[in-house]
Amino acid sequence: MSVITNRYDFVYLFDVANGNPNGDPDAGNLPRLDPETNEGLVSDVCLKRKVRNYVQLLGKENCEIFVQERRPLNPLIAEACEENDQPDHRKASGGWDTRAAKARSQSDIGVLQGWLCAKYFDIRTFGAVLSTGPNAGQIRGPAQLTFARSVEPILPLEQAITRVTDVDKEEGEMGRKHVVPYGLYRGHGYVSAYLAGAAGKGTGFSEEDLELLWTALVQMFDHDRSAARGEMTARRLIVFKHANALGSAPAHRLFERVSIKRRSQREERELGDPELPPARAYADYAVHVDATGLPAGIEIIDRC
Repeated sequence: MSVITNRYDFVYLFDVANGNPNGDPDAGNLPRLDPETNEGLVSDVCLKRKVRNYVQLLGKENCEIFVQERRPLNPLIAEACEENDQPDHRKASGGWDTRAAKARSQSDIGVLQGWLCAKYFDIRTFGAVLSTGPNAGQIRGPAQLTFARSVEPILPLEQAITRVTDVDKEEGEMGRKHVVPYGLYRGHGYVSAYLAGAAGKGTGFSEEDLELLWTALVQMFDHDRSAARGEMTARRLIVFKHANALGSAPAHRLFERVSIKRRSQREERELGDPELPPARAYADYAVHVDATGLPAGIEIIDRC
């Protein structure tokens, strides 16, 4: 597999209808909000989790997932130590000798990281903190995502629901369900060829891994359905490919080429126009990509 040699920046648009795209555990699992603007938020961690889940479903060789639900990470780092004939510094009484683990040489850590990157897709892609327990250092991943933010303010609704039976009693019970009637979210992402290994050091993130990342972003919501999340759909994945690893233009200048307007009948208006009713479908928006006067070395690829 050939390591990527180009830099990429991308705009990711997805929407939710009658669902909770990302609950905030500190707010009773209400949809995440910016309290100053009432714009909805979806964390980068949430999006990465969905990418991981999609890749795990495929079961491809050398594309295992390191961060899985309810699976401790230290034993996986210890496995890397065992496979490479290095001590894992496990105590006989349980736990880890952290002082001895922290003394592991950088060359030995490099061996462990190479083994882990070759096995786990999410480490090659997003990096990982491996300095706990047996200690394999830290890895910066070439692909990073930002928080996604709704393009207009949202108003989460609290709906009362009923269940016909209880876990112990015979009578039914009442409950609450928080939903966003509709929201179009915009997030940004970056892929660094240098952190992938274009300069000789990196995670080994390859062209095949990159293609898998694009596919996951387009298809992952179709395999992440739940009653709580309603209908979530990937709408656009607009990729700016640079001619080299260093890049040909600042990312923010490229992102400014992607604009979103409100659509009302046959005309387009600015976002937040008070004369328009709240958006309730993707058809209420118009997405434009300005490809005129592109900087030399930039190619726009529309993946979705």
